[in-house]
Amino acid sequence: MSDRQQLPPEAWDQGQAIALRCPEFKPDVEEEWLAEETVSCYNCRYRRFVGSGICCMKALFNF
Repeated sequence: MSDRQQLPPEAWDQGQAIALRCPEFKPDVEEEWLAEETVSCYNCRYRRFVGSGICCMKALFNF
């Protein structure tokens, strides 16, 4: 997911598909996970809650 995209609160399949293709995916601490699948945008360290969904903020971090 790019930093210009936003996922709605319950796009579980889409969040998993995007994260599986993302080379920068990093899991957040387990207490912060939302999705059942480990690899999901909803469980990523770089996701942030915005409006009524989540947005990827990985562009703000140096790799």
